Amino acid sequence: MTNWTTNDIPDLSGRSMIITGTGGIGFETAVALAQAGAEVVVAGRNPASGAEAIKRVRARVPSAQVAFEQLDLADLRSIAAFGERLSTTRESLDVLINNAGVMAPPTKRFTSDGFELQFGTNFLGHFALTGHLLTLLRKGTRPRVVSLGSIAANGGAIDFQNLNAERAYKPMVNYSQSKLACVMFAFELQRRSDAAGWGIDSIAAHPGVSRSDLILNSAGRWDFSRLMRSSLPFLFQPVAQGALPSLYAATSPNAQKGGYYGPDRLSETRGHPVAAKIVDRAKDREVAARLWREAERMTGLSFSHMATATSVSPL
Repeated sequence: MTNWTTNDIPDLSGRSMIITGTGGIGFETAVALAQAGAEVVVAGRNPASGAEAIKRVRARVPSAQVAFEQLDLADLRSIAAFGERLSTTRESLDVLINNAGVMAPPTKRFTSDGFELQFGTNFLGHFALTGHLLTLLRKGTRPRVVSLGSIAANGGAIDFQNLNAERAYKPMVNYSQSKLACVMFAFELQRRSDAAGWGIDSIAAHPGVSRSDLILNSAGRWDFSRLMRSSLPFLFQPVAQGALPSLYAATSPNAQKGGYYGPDRLSETRGHPVAAKIVDRAKDREVAARLWREAERMTGLSFSHMATATSVSPL
């Protein structure tokens, strides 16, 4: 795995992949997958941004098999409709990369379903998306689900009394919780896949600290992370470099199911993908199982039911 780059991605011809997010790391991931011959669906909320992303991918990879599909991860109906569309247009799916995210809006905001925006989008939205695509994934060839965490997850905690910012909202505290939830979801999905025989490999990854528009667009004008991004850009690695851990998790034959990958240098802030540090909180199986039950309750979606469903109906 030493100094793994996009040059190490195997031939992906004939493999189908979905990635959420039209900009930043999502865009660079789509480019790399298309270059390796995969059929790529880029899923995002804004059709104009999606069309521009597809145009840019094709400019860099003229032979790209790439398409845009509208998906709002902050709206359970949109997620269900996305799953319904794909279930009627394709027979299987090989890889799902749960990449898109919201980071630290300065004031508390909510999804269409009343969830705190970060927890609802970063975790619950991708939880529901994975559930709605579970049947297609089970029919895929060596199917994988890659869930994007963050360095911030290492300082996060799952507060079941404040999942939805019911008691308090602190932008980075709630962001860290949502990203820890994403990592724990990846591990719990692997445990449940193994127990139920779903045949899906679930892997987590994080990009380190990259020049993504996630930080630049996230918080207020004088937010510390925004100021650092604007005034000290040399601290942030290129977005294409930040995409490497998730690309490794999605494509490398050496990526381990139930694994977690991130950059190898400067406390996992930059570099090439290696096995990432897993904090003790992320390993707590009891909390992960409870979080899974809460996610099923909040989204109204049962993975056990979806695993045997032949179609998906909007909520």
